[in-house]
Amino acid sequence: MKRITIILIILTLVCAVGQAQNSPLDKGYKKALFIGAHPDDNESCAGGTMILLQKQGCQVVSVYMTSGERGIKGASLDEAASIRRKELAEACKVMGVSYRLMTQIDGQSEINAERYKEMIQVIEEEKPDVVFTHWPIELHRDHRNCSALVLDAWKQTGRHFDLYYYEAELGQQARNFTPNSYVNIESVVEQKHEALFCHESQKPQEILDKWHNDMEKFRGRESECPVAEAFVLLQKTRN
Repeated sequence: MKRITIILIILTLVCAVGQAQNSPLDKGYKKALFIGAHPDDNESCAGGTMILLQKQGCQVVSVYMTSGERGIKGASLDEAASIRRKELAEACKVMGVSYRLMTQIDGQSEINAERYKEMIQVIEEEKPDVVFTHWPIELHRDHRNCSALVLDAWKQTGRHFDLYYYEAELGQQARNFTPNSYVNIESVVEQKHEALFCHESQKPQEILDKWHNDMEKFRGRESECPVAEAFVLLQKTRN
């Protein structure tokens, strides 16, 4: 029994050290890109980390692959895009970060030579030392496509930036997500939620109540703090 207890303690310490080493807040990043498929993805999944990096002096850019054209029932694609661009601009203002729009269409995202080129171009122009994006095993096609395009850009550009994956809607969209990095967002969680509430068209209170409040608290319990965001850092293997 004593031996088992010692083994469990060692495993706990090893996991804790690994998570601490992988924390994006401890690496002195100068520029971070958060690349989401839709307006509000970055904010709801990693907004706390965006704010904390910005407060450390890191330049943070929130990149949106689409303008969320299909995110407002009854609105035309152009009408919805216009509304959601205004919302994301306000959200980024609350977080103190800049933003950049890509050219894909919500619900019609593609993976092809042209889209690979576009993602590489965005990353090469911005020159980040770290990128955050969607976990690849996702039920939302746009999320999966965004993740695949970022992964390819990471490889094609020589893996010159660290790559972190974030999760969406605990247990609902992201599947088989096993974090190796956590960020305590207790000090900025209210600011994060304020940014999320800028996306009025997306019923942010419902998103928080159904998914993200629980996700923040659950990841907080895992990392021994009140609320946290969790990530998977992709290790830089040779292949």
